[in-house]
Amino acid sequence: MSHRLERRGIHLDQSELLCKKGCGFYGNTAWKGLCSKCWREENQRDRQKQIQEDWALAERLQREEEEAYASRHQKAQPQPTATPLSKFEDRKNKEKSSKVNTVTKFFSPSTKTPPKRDSGPFESQSTPSPSSSSSANRPTVDTDRATREFIDFLKPLKHGREIFKQCRAFTESMAYKKDQGPDELSECAQDFYQSLSERLQTQFKGSMDRVECVMDEVEKYMMTRLYEEVFCPETTDDEKKDLAIQKRIRALHWVTIEMLCVPVDEEIPEVSDSVVKAITDVIEMDSKRVPKDKLACITRCSKHIFNAIKATKREAASADDFLPTLIYIVLKANPPRLQSNIQYITRFCNPSRLMTGEDGYYFTNLCCAVAFIEKLDAQSLNLSSEDFELYMSGQASPQRSQASGASSSSSGSAALNQVHKRLDLLTGLGVRQERVMEEARQLESDLIDWTDGVEHKVQDVLQRFPLETQTSSTAAATGTPAAASAIDSDNVENDLLPPPLQPQVFAG
Repeated sequence: MSHRLERRGIHLDQSELLCKKGCGFYGNTAWKGLCSKCWREENQRDRQKQIQEDWALAERLQREEEEAYASRHQKAQPQPTATPLSKFEDRKNKEKSSKVNTVTKFFSPSTKTPPKRDSGPFESQSTPSPSSSSSANRPTVDTDRATREFIDFLKPLKHGREIFKQCRAFTESMAYKKDQGPDELSECAQDFYQSLSERLQTQFKGSMDRVECVMDEVEKYMMTRLYEEVFCPETTDDEKKDLAIQKRIRALHWVTIEMLCVPVDEEIPEVSDSVVKAITDVIEMDSKRVPKDKLACITRCSKHIFNAIKATKREAASADDFLPTLIYIVLKANPPRLQSNIQYITRFCNPSRLMTGEDGYYFTNLCCAVAFIEKLDAQSLNLSSEDFELYMSGQASPQRSQASGASSSSSGSAALNQVHKRLDLLTGLGVRQERVMEEARQLESDLIDWTDGVEHKVQDVLQRFPLETQTSSTAAATGTPAAASAIDSDNVENDLLPPPLQPQVFAG
């Protein structure tokens, strides 16, 4: 099985899931194969190097401008006195100070700080932020509930007040940084997670279980409040990536289980039920607001996949079985805002959860599955380039060609034949419906023509035999030709009307 997967380009060695730095943690495609810790270190080094280069450039430009200013000043005043020289020195010092302040302000974080509050650290209502002032009418049920639950969780803790105060201050400060890029916002969140985790380890004397429990509640509180601001922000191209992967998955609707070597038999009720649950879980990920809850959906989806493989093979599933099946589930589900959810988890989830544990393992596999779908080609599916292009363009269907080639005795081909029969039935129903609609339109046209014809005949008769209501009664009494004319007119009209119903007499 492993050889077949490797030949098809779907095989993924477990070592490829780990960080490229060899630290032992799980990597991430969004971090160029690095774990959260190594990515932050690399990113900080790159940023520090860029800042130093910008400082050097700023100092060089400042020095050149000072030299040019001094040269112009000397030409204007060839014999400077003491007073102009002192003015020049003062002006030069002011300009230098101003440029240094400008450069410092440019490369420093935002100096805006949220207003201080005099109320106590524990309060049931969430603090309004500047970002939410324009949307004050938006429902805040989730944020209020998250705040109350977080307060109830912290009350028994010795340092609960201080933890709440720090978390609330961080969420308020993030509202003033909404114009920053996603990497800057993510770094702020990751720095806060790391610093708070280190303080909690000191307070709980190294009890990692208690620290992780508190960090989970911290993440739930903060990200519920910040969800609207940091999920798929306008400063990113997340929405564009969502549309691209959605369009890509739609174009790959023809990919079959056999092409991916997925060891799953959906004819088995237990397997089919697990597949449906896996699809439901990966779609449900978009409805969650907290990164931990989104990861839980991915984990449940993955466990249903393992159950489906186990029920089919009657043995434990391997990693070589899992990844192709996960790809198949993603193709069938086409989850909404897939890239936005992956980026949101990557940026704002507690880093320890992504670096280790089953959540981190399954999330890394999901990222690999999405990357494989984006790069899927004919060679990956053992197809010719011509067939692959025909299937992608919709000009041909692999199911049709397989069904017409040979009626296989396997259960998979029987299921395909049943599907094709139903498709043919639906096609026939569509043709019949179109025929009925065409006949209905023809009947409507005939009725309109018949009505117009009757109206024209009536008008023609009325023009030929005009009715004289005042003389008709007198003429009828005297038996004059006018009466006969009226009688003939009545006979003509009677000819145009249907015969009256005659009473029937039944013998007793």
